[in-house]
Amino acid sequence: MSNTFPKLHNAAWPGVVGKGPDTPEPIIELSTMIDLTTAACVDGARFDGIDLFLSAPHVDIDSTDDDLKRLADTVTAKGLAVGSLVAPVWSGCAFGGEEKRAHWLDQVRKACRIGQRLRELGVRPSGVVRIDSSGGVADWAKDPAGNTRMIIDSFKQACDIAEDAGEWLAAEGEICWGGMHSWRAMLDVLEGVDRPKALGFQADLAHTMLYLMGYNAPEARILPENFDWSDTATFRAAYTKLATALRPWTIDFHVAQNDATVKGQGSHDKTGRHCLPDDPNGKLDIVWCAGQWLRDENGELTQTIRHICWDGCMFTNEVMMRPGTWNSILGAMLKVREAHGWAE
Repeated sequence: MSNTFPKLHNAAWPGVVGKGPDTPEPIIELSTMIDLTTAACVDGARFDGIDLFLSAPHVDIDSTDDDLKRLADTVTAKGLAVGSLVAPVWSGCAFGGEEKRAHWLDQVRKACRIGQRLRELGVRPSGVVRIDSSGGVADWAKDPAGNTRMIIDSFKQACDIAEDAGEWLAAEGEICWGGMHSWRAMLDVLEGVDRPKALGFQADLAHTMLYLMGYNAPEARILPENFDWSDTATFRAAYTKLATALRPWTIDFHVAQNDATVKGQGSHDKTGRHCLPDDPNGKLDIVWCAGQWLRDENGELTQTIRHICWDGCMFTNEVMMRPGTWNSILGAMLKVREAHGWAE
């Protein structure tokens, strides 16, 4: 295996999202997620790092400098780097009232400060701060034009915060977030903000797949209704159209599998279901689809993304505690890197 970039990261947040009180499953502690990540090994290759959720009990958004130093020491001792960070913005809303929007921006500010500090500690060589609108599609649909304007305004203010901290924001393309719930709506926001050096797009294979199907936005579907999944040519044409539109904005990338269904758990609304890479119901050719984001329209490597991450959001705890799960995932990511990576 000759390619060394992009680096391969695992996500810690599947231990938290959709877990905890009032859900079917308890939270998996960060230390356990790190141990599961470091234990994975395929032909001598291992994960290079981990992407983090800035929310207690994993990483408190109000962590002190001493807390972050301990975190950096822990991750470094395990032979990992820190990559992208998820800002816990859901207690606010980018298109809510004045107080909600102010709180949303405050959470972005705190997340950028953590990102900056982890870079200064030498444990975070790459990565973005991930954000979303933090409002539901139904609420956004009450005033699509007005709410999109508010999202754009909030994101512009967030860009100012990120630039001051030397950070880069990535808007997650996920069907559950109002104003980001379709590829067209997402483009409206990205183009409306028009700050490519401060705000980009996070493409997740499981989430962006639902863009093709028009979930929460039938008018924006690309695949035909009652699509025959054996029709590879039609799928690839639709997927190429999607990636061509959003690739120029893409600065963070999640490898994933999806079975063309949605899942929600706990407080998390329904979104693209994450499946194991070898799930018999999986609809994605992971390596081919990854290439649509990691290569340009001429098939040349962009080398924009320095690390890629596996997102197993809302996997059951039983699945996550199996060592074979992470070896399977690492194996899929190694195939992506061999096909679309490079050596330095």
